[in-house]
Amino acid sequence: MTRDTRTRLLEASAQLFREQGYAGTGLKQITAAGEAPWGSLYHFFPGGKEQLGAEAVRHSGDRYLRLFDLVFAGADQDLGRSVLDMFRLSAEALERSQWGDGCPIATVALEVASTSEPLRHACAEVFASWELSLARRLTGAGIPEGRAKDLATYVLCAFEGALVLSRTAHDVRPLEVTAEVVAGTLRAELG
Repeated sequence: MTRDTRTRLLEASAQLFREQGYAGTGLKQITAAGEAPWGSLYHFFPGGKEQLGAEAVRHSGDRYLRLFDLVFAGADQDLGRSVLDMFRLSAEALERSQWGDGCPIATVALEVASTSEPLRHACAEVFASWELSLARRLTGAGIPEGRAKDLATYVLCAFEGALVLSRTAHDVRPLEVTAEVVAGTLRAELG
């Protein structure tokens, strides 16, 4: 049960940070959403909100990495199709949430990159893990390692940028357009 309370706090934090940002989320809100007693927050996260935030970012990053792995599971046949699926799923989630459910890492990173070193570091670690996973997939598809790393950076930047633009505009067009360009780029690289 102890682990369960900790996990609920992490998941509640991740959801609230994704929807309303780190600064806009209060600790009482987190304990209420996580259905956890107030004292449990400091029991599990003695470093307070900053420790909780960093761990919630890593928790979200791991969950999204598993999701990316599922989307890219059949990528050996068609990486372009997997990219289109990733962007499409994100567009659907964004619309379904009425534009509130963006990337859990970017939402925090944009807000705290120059104000909290622990949170900035956690966000950077997650983005690096996503890039590495994608680079491995690209290398496995036959793209040379150095080029695969560059392409992984490009794909992640294009994805995150399109997500921010779509969320801001309340329009999935940036995700749709970027998905086609990125998929076309990867298909051209694979020849």
